[in-house]
Amino acid sequence: MEEWFVALTLFEKVYWVIAGISSVIFIILLIMTLIGGDADGIDGDVDAEIDGDTGIGFQFLSFKNLMGFLTIFGWSGISCLDAGLSKSLTITISIFCGLLMMFAMASIFYYLGKLQSSGTLKLNNALNQIGEVYLTVGNKRSKIGKVSITVQGSLRELEALTEEDRDLVQGDVVNVKEVTKNGILIVELLNK
Repeated sequence: MEEWFVALTLFEKVYWVIAGISSVIFIILLIMTLIGGDADGIDGDVDAEIDGDTGIGFQFLSFKNLMGFLTIFGWSGISCLDAGLSKSLTITISIFCGLLMMFAMASIFYYLGKLQSSGTLKLNNALNQIGEVYLTVGNKRSKIGKVSITVQGSLRELEALTEEDRDLVQGDVVNVKEVTKNGILIVELLNK
């Protein structure tokens, strides 16, 4: 192994060292990411970090992307040298491949970040939805009851009032016509 490395030119040695070291670091980063050891700068109160998180922006320059660049730069350069290409063409191709890798990784992390959902219930999404009375809702807004309604893809039991002349009892089918400022649904009987 030592004889092989000594026989390389300085240009080839640089590419092999870059490829070797960056590949090891890149594999460690990959393993840490997969097992959950990816803690970029989290120190102190984790809840504060999460509450203030506004999502992942397009991060072209990051340590992971740099390691991806150097890994692909090194291995594509070695491939070019093995193919007998000139030094200038080898550098050009390896830089292009490294930048392409950085762009691909940044794009992947950006679009994965876009897939996240905050999980915050937006009651305005309940407008014009049909639900069923779960707990009796008093007539003319006299008593808060509950309705079962699907909002944002999940079934929820939400507080409700009505302006109907009669109480809405369990099993009545209702339509949400308004949401108050304090988050109570105003419902009306469907099929009066």
